[in-house]
Amino acid sequence: MHVPDQEIQLRETPGCLEIRINRPDRKNALTLAMYRTMIDALERASASDDIRVVLFTGEGEAFCAGNDLKDFLAVADTGATEAINFIRAVATFDKPLVAAVHGACIGVGTTMLFHFDLVYAADDAQFVMPFVNLGLVPEGGSSLAAPAIFGRAKAAELLMLGEPLSAEDGEASGFVTRVMPVAEVQDYARSRVDDLLQRPPQALAKTRNLLADNREAMLAQIEVEAEVFAGALKGAEVQQAIAAFFARRK
Repeated sequence: MHVPDQEIQLRETPGCLEIRINRPDRKNALTLAMYRTMIDALERASASDDIRVVLFTGEGEAFCAGNDLKDFLAVADTGATEAINFIRAVATFDKPLVAAVHGACIGVGTTMLFHFDLVYAADDAQFVMPFVNLGLVPEGGSSLAAPAIFGRAKAAELLMLGEPLSAEDGEASGFVTRVMPVAEVQDYARSRVDDLLQRPPQALAKTRNLLADNREAMLAQIEVEAEVFAGALKGAEVQQAIAAFFARRK
């Protein structure tokens, strides 16, 4: 199945579902409808015996620029339910998750990757978590995962200052599996999906479960963050920060 005109493209090949973010004119910023489509796709992939791996990719010059801020502000009183539900769906997904990323990976475009098994990055990839800059707080379990991967001091720089992380530094820290030229990253990720599909499935699944030994703590942290995030989203700082963002962009 391949629907080229949709903002989330779903492409199914033997054993794999590819979820391609396809809103290049907005650097693949995510809307509520896009979140719902991806959540539904993950649920169907989990229930299907034909799908053993899910691969995320992006169209255009960026992997994902995070939330569409206008769309996000319009539903601020709901606590960003769709975005949080997407993170829950990724964090609880029961099959291997692979990502091929390039360009900007902002906000959820980075935090979703904490829950992936293999992350292949183009050498132009930049990972940014600018939550504080927007009057918000970390989400997606990033306040637990980032210190575990980068150490507390580096995590503070990434989460409190919103400093970018390069693909090379991501690889050195163990956040990124491998870095390569942008022209190669998606095909390489697909080749690694093929390699996963050659492995004994039960042994692969058991190994993945053993690697996720902190899952309960991670899911609990996602819920704590979601509560704080929902409160911050209704505060004046968010409105001021996002208004300033749009003013600078204009």
